[in-house]
Amino acid sequence: MIPSTLSKDTIIALATASGHGAIAIIRLSGPEAISMVNGVFKGKNLEKQASHTLHFGTIRDGEKILDEVVVSLFKGPASYTKEDVVEVSCHGSPYITEQLIKLFLRQGARLAEAGEFTKRAFLNGQFDLAQAEAVADLIASDSALTHQVAMNQMRGGFSQEIKALRAQLIHFASMIELELDFSEEDVEFADRSALRNLITQLQRLVTDLLRSFEMGNVLKNGVPTVIAGKPNAGKSTLLNALLNEEKAIVSDIPGTTRDVIEDEAIIGGLRFRFIDTAGLRETLDTVEAIGVARTKQQLQKASLVLYLFDVTSTSPAELKAELEALQLPQVPYLLLGNKQDLATPEQLAQFQEFEHLIFLSAGTKAGLDELQQTLLEQVHANEAITGDRTIVTNLRHFQSLQKTSNALLEVLQGLDNGLTGDWLAADIRRALYELGLITGEITTDDLLDNIFTKFCIGK
Repeated sequence: MIPSTLSKDTIIALATASGHGAIAIIRLSGPEAISMVNGVFKGKNLEKQASHTLHFGTIRDGEKILDEVVVSLFKGPASYTKEDVVEVSCHGSPYITEQLIKLFLRQGARLAEAGEFTKRAFLNGQFDLAQAEAVADLIASDSALTHQVAMNQMRGGFSQEIKALRAQLIHFASMIELELDFSEEDVEFADRSALRNLITQLQRLVTDLLRSFEMGNVLKNGVPTVIAGKPNAGKSTLLNALLNEEKAIVSDIPGTTRDVIEDEAIIGGLRFRFIDTAGLRETLDTVEAIGVARTKQQLQKASLVLYLFDVTSTSPAELKAELEALQLPQVPYLLLGNKQDLATPEQLAQFQEFEHLIFLSAGTKAGLDELQQTLLEQVHANEAITGDRTIVTNLRHFQSLQKTSNALLEVLQGLDNGLTGDWLAADIRRALYELGLITGEITTDDLLDNIFTKFCIGK
């Protein structure tokens, strides 16, 4: 159950990034927020001003002017936390912000804990727990797609699906609970056939949400994409081309790359984690051998593999042998025939039998656009995001959905085995509990602390 006792103190934090800047914003929230600022503000009487208004003036410590500021008023419940909120926009000097915060602390404010503003917003009913967690995802979003998913969740898209599932289960749970009150009369209020149909339908919806977590992980953490191939195939040159910077050392000497080099790039709104690896070959060089072993480890963890080969010095038979020796796990891969600008038409034509093959020149960046488009198609990111499908990106939600799925499966098995209503009710209650944990309809102080302590202080 959501805690009903809300804090009566007023909290304060720097809401903008620390360090020097043109402007810094200090945020206060709580019953005394307006009076505290008004006590040191020289300008209009803030306590007599309307909500959602801006006021220019000075903040003074006694007779000493600390700064010229603009004060923004948001009177509860029409504010982020549903409490009185004041935001003081001052000059972005760390010295000034420190002096202002110390002044407000002397006025009786308390330093906010991590995520406490959003925690208060949740406790005051501004939004549910899943939406509150999406606020952190929105702040952390670094691409168009992660931004879109976070916005959808913050505006309640995911929560609406969970609440709809829960509402349907509550109806049948209440009917079965009613049966238990009349157990001696052997009556049946919950139609078992309708219950089976509902549970089957809910199970399909939960399964779809669970499957979306893989895509959610991709959006949140990036697609781990390993660039592999023989020494001197052009792997480091390709990495530099994809990143549009000289990240890796490029040399004509085979075996230049001896360790894993990793960096990220945004392609079509999706983040890819490109991993350049040591060339795959047998070697007596101890350091290079360690690099080759690390390459094989990265291949096992990859979501996508780009296998690069030199079209000017590799025959189809050699390429087949390389791929067989590679023993790729069940991971999507693309074959990249590099140095097409140096190849003859005959050399290119001999590789027509290979699927998922793209010819390019990492040095001149020819074919790079086709590769980037193919990368997006391989991940199916555009299809997943542009549709109406909800994407699960939060591990806590995923774990609760897994437990919900297990509970629903127990209900189906109970119906098959003719279990009595009390057993069915127990499994339905377990599913309801897990769904309630996602939206915060059921929660504990430990759960809230675990979630909101991961937020930044000023949010």
